[in-house]
Amino acid sequence: MARMFGTDGIRGVANVDLTADLAFKVGQCGAYVLTRNTYHRPRIIIGKDTRKSGDMLEAALTAGMCSVGAKVIPLGVIPTPAVAYLTRKYKADAGVVISASHNPCEYNGIKFFNSEGYKLSDAVEDEIEAYIKGERSLGELPTHGKVGYVMTNHNALEDYVAFACSTIDCDLRGMKIAVDCANGASYQTAFRALNKLGANVEAIHNTPDGVNINYKCGSTHMESLQAYVTSIGADIGIAFDGDADRMLAVDEKGNLIDGDQVMAVCAQYMKDCGTLKKNTLVATVMSNLGLFIAGDKMGINIPRTKVGDRYVLEEMLEKGYSLGGEQSGHVIFLDYNTTGDGLVSALQFLRVLKMTGKKASELASIVEVLPQVLVNARVKDENKHSYLEDPEIKTECEKLEVAFAGEGRVLIRPSGTEPLVRVMIEGKDKAVLQQKAEALAKLIEKKLG
Repeated sequence: MARMFGTDGIRGVANVDLTADLAFKVGQCGAYVLTRNTYHRPRIIIGKDTRKSGDMLEAALTAGMCSVGAKVIPLGVIPTPAVAYLTRKYKADAGVVISASHNPCEYNGIKFFNSEGYKLSDAVEDEIEAYIKGERSLGELPTHGKVGYVMTNHNALEDYVAFACSTIDCDLRGMKIAVDCANGASYQTAFRALNKLGANVEAIHNTPDGVNINYKCGSTHMESLQAYVTSIGADIGIAFDGDADRMLAVDEKGNLIDGDQVMAVCAQYMKDCGTLKKNTLVATVMSNLGLFIAGDKMGINIPRTKVGDRYVLEEMLEKGYSLGGEQSGHVIFLDYNTTGDGLVSALQFLRVLKMTGKKASELASIVEVLPQVLVNARVKDENKHSYLEDPEIKTECEKLEVAFAGEGRVLIRPSGTEPLVRVMIEGKDKAVLQQKAEALAKLIEKKLG
């Protein structure tokens, strides 16, 4: 049986793959594993994005957690990184987020944070999964007054906004900022934080209705924000994804500023301020070659990890680094939060903009982004890890690697959450890259679909 937990929790189509029954078991078994060694009634906070299925899954999760004696504190609609931060602030034993991040509204997911606000290790997830599948027994469940219950909290949004604002040492007065909230979890927090810091804020896609999350908006669909920034004459645009753990930006000319550029700008400024620990920025193999070229010019070390913010975080914690992230906009400022935080990332970038007095386009030019094409091959889920076992696919991959050697690179990897194999080619001629990537993706679909 396939592993339930992917690279970012359990995810699937709500009420089909991710049912209320499964959510109950996830809540029950997750709470048991994460809190069984506590000597007090366990406290677990739970947040969600704006998907309509969030209410159903929250009710089931809550019931499961209460069944093992936990006190559950629902925070309502709130960003994923807020749950990570508030788990620590409220001294909770665990935090849970109901979200499918950047995926369409029909998907949803469940991910946990431990008491220190970190995502769970593979070993802990595997243990929870063993209980869910009945491979291990929970034993006798509590009764009478030991059954868990729900306790309300009305301060979560303001507590998180106050925290985010505290991560920069300047205000944002005089700046006109356009914000795309993806009709998701940032629809309240982003505006409140930027407004509190004195910025002139204009928000779009901040009227969630339960089904419009990520729909042609947010960090996965930047076109509307790019047009909006130039139409209103904003200094910069900021776009979040559905659960607001990632952000991308748009400069005053309407050009995209991706995660690589955000990281490079912040790394350079942190280096100048003496706060870039060990003079290192952690990236992944998906980061653009332009970032590594810029790192050489800046004198900043940039090690590469596997794709996934959890692997970036592991490297940062193991080696004592303070900054890392992904091209997609997951950026971890470990001095402030334990996970990718879209709002904190935005504020760190805006701080550089304000303190240097430079235009966003000038700051972002620190990285010359090479053309990069990404094409998804849809395959059977059970086949997505075996693409190199097929001789024809393997031969085509080897041919591409030879063809682009020295002037680009080829990266092929399975998706952590979807039945996809991602084909990424980087080089100088985008038309050639697109043609080669599409041809390889079609071959992979033909063989493994």
